[in-house]
Amino acid sequence: MTSRRAFLTGSAALAAGGLVSFGAEAQGAPVGAIRVDASRLGPQGWGERSASIARALEQQLAYQLGGQRQRGGPTLYVTVQGLWLASYAGGGSPGDSDNTDNMDSVAELVDRGRVLASYPIRTALLSSFGGAWYRPDVDERRVAALLENNALWIKRYLGG
Repeated sequence: MTSRRAFLTGSAALAAGGLVSFGAEAQGAPVGAIRVDASRLGPQGWGERSASIARALEQQLAYQLGGQRQRGGPTLYVTVQGLWLASYAGGGSPGDSDNTDNMDSVAELVDRGRVLASYPIRTALLSSFGGAWYRPDVDERRVAALLENNALWIKRYLGG
């Protein structure tokens, strides 16, 4: 048999549970335009592909930051400082440097010439993230995996 005290305590707990409010999800920093500079990749051996890498990263950022885009908002400038693919694209385990693809970039949020935030980002993925090593487009898929991961880190840093 339930005592009156247990009944009242349980009822009060249920009522209080209904009064709990949850804060709205934090919204990320607004982003107006997105600009990507990958010109440093040219001298590192990427040549004319550096322009297509810049366009691909810009598209990936536009996709990932879609909810944070705001007309007239601060401009996101991303400078790709380096992109390295391991010579071996096979198995391995996390921590192996022999088969890790890397990308270094700096993301800056700039409003009217003033830097609001700056984030250095290093993306490191196993070369197998690009898929099967025997496919003819393996290198393109490895670069695409790095660009997507880098864009996701930028989104995270911007609060998205």
